[in-house]
Amino acid sequence: MQIFPPTPPLPVFPPCLSPGDKLCSVEDCIPGTGVYLRHGYIYSSLAGYVLRKNEGEELPVISVVRETETQLLPDVGAIVTCKVTSINPRFAKVHILYVGSTPLKDRFRGTIRKEDVRATEKDKVETYKSFRPGDIVLAKVISLGDVQSNYLLTTAENELGVVVAHSESGAQMVPISWCEMQCPRTHSKEFRKVARVQPEYLQA
Repeated sequence: MQIFPPTPPLPVFPPCLSPGDKLCSVEDCIPGTGVYLRHGYIYSSLAGYVLRKNEGEELPVISVVRETETQLLPDVGAIVTCKVTSINPRFAKVHILYVGSTPLKDRFRGTIRKEDVRATEKDKVETYKSFRPGDIVLAKVISLGDVQSNYLLTTAENELGVVVAHSESGAQMVPISWCEMQCPRTHSKEFRKVARVQPEYLQA
């Protein structure tokens, strides 16, 4: 019978690191940013916090970031601001820009499925009447999604939905109902799933 050595436990790091602190062996992690290699070990090159990401490699990537750069991740229940990148009959694809009022350093992708656009008459929802590419949308995270950081989002609350949209003429449109916005230049109307939000959001 072949006996394998026990898997070594992952190293435990202090809450805040100093330059020169030893992190781990290169056999345990791949060096990222804010670190340097010496004699087969990874050391911190700045004062900050450990950030360990598994980016599809066999080993996690280890980095050290300053406190001001510590990444905030979207979590279930968080209100996020996102920009619509594409739509099809089944869902809208978005890039998440903010969690609450905090801007994200990394780009996270999200999906708003047709059934998660609004709380009532879900079977009558038409994606192209709810969002358009370029729209800025307030949404809530309902699932952390898959390994591609593709978060599932919902706008099925009165306060969630499109907060900023531009008409075909390039003007920022004004909401006139929960399902329509109007261009102040041409007065043409376009369908949207409009968020009932505070005025400061509409100035974004």
